[in-house]
Amino acid sequence: MWTMASAAVAAALLLVGCGNGPGQQAARSHVPEVAVVTIESRPIELTTELPGRTDAYLVSEIRPQVNGIIQKRMFKEGSDVNAGDLLYQIDSAPFQVAYNSAKASLGKAQANLPSIRSRAQRYKECLVDNAVSRQDYDDAAAAVQQAEAEIQYWKTAVEAARINLSYTRVTAPISGRIGRSSVTDGALVTAYQPTALATIQQLDPIYVDVSQSSAELLRLRRNLETGQLTADKGNEKKVRILLGNATSYSLEGTLQFRDVTVDPSTGSFTLRIVVPNPGHLLLPGMFVRAVVKEGIAEKAILVPQQGVSRTPKGEPVALIVDDTAKVRQRMLTLDRAVGDQWLVSSGLSAGERVIVEGGQKVRPGTSVKAIPFNSSGNKRAESKSTAMPAATSN
Repeated sequence: MWTMASAAVAAALLLVGCGNGPGQQAARSHVPEVAVVTIESRPIELTTELPGRTDAYLVSEIRPQVNGIIQKRMFKEGSDVNAGDLLYQIDSAPFQVAYNSAKASLGKAQANLPSIRSRAQRYKECLVDNAVSRQDYDDAAAAVQQAEAEIQYWKTAVEAARINLSYTRVTAPISGRIGRSSVTDGALVTAYQPTALATIQQLDPIYVDVSQSSAELLRLRRNLETGQLTADKGNEKKVRILLGNATSYSLEGTLQFRDVTVDPSTGSFTLRIVVPNPGHLLLPGMFVRAVVKEGIAEKAILVPQQGVSRTPKGEPVALIVDDTAKVRQRMLTLDRAVGDQWLVSSGLSAGERVIVEGGQKVRPGTSVKAIPFNSSGNKRAESKSTAMPAATSN
């Protein structure tokens, strides 16, 4: 019995001794692996997206300039028209009569002028011999002036009648696309009525009006003055347009001007962009976003977004691996998102290694093994496979 008990104790001691073998010691001495990205500074072009809406380049509301009845609408609603095209024909009969009457009165006045002028000339010659009184000559001279004034009056009346007659042809003042007509054939219209007969809009090019806060403008100017941004002189006015479905418009626009007045209710001002629109894809009133170029950051620091976390207070932090292979925490100041990366204003320097994978299992001060991060995951997968112990056969 004693021999069997001794053997059991010896076996237990042997198992305990085996538990403290090389395998357990290796497990305790295992250094965690983390995937890191080495920070590099490089020049990047900074842009900002601003919301806006499209607006027609030119807008013309068609209104009649004389009273009358619409005889014929001469265009197809929704079609393209050219400047000078006939849109509506107003009944011209009464205006033609007025023009003819004024023209006839002008002819009558012109016909009377020679005889009146001859009589005044004869009275002038007879006045020398006292054959006529001074009063008769004065009356004849006044009659000449009156006849000349009457001719000028009727010339003006003829021109006015001609203009009114021409107004019966309602033509397009600009080229563009015309909308629906508010009147039909036979409708009565009045001169300068408040309701437009139709509206023409020029769509190529087209305006894009976007809003930018005054605070953003001040920040941009400060960055340019301090040298954080460098103006791109060749392309600073080029603007990319994003449509409502987040697709990019094929043609770039040009920044035309910034408004000089800030809206006191919103604290923003308007930027107007001219965009080519040959296919009329952009229509007035569409919501778009404009990607406006701010400048070039010559030494930008970018870090993957997955390498940045937040403290309970919401402050951005990152874990780095120092030269001694230990983890350090850095507080960051972020400027904006650039794609899937953060633009860092302060907190990181070129050459530092930021942990982007494996940061959940380490703490500041922990010794780690840093491996380069591969976004495709190949390097990380290889590292995991080599870290696993090989199976052994008994």
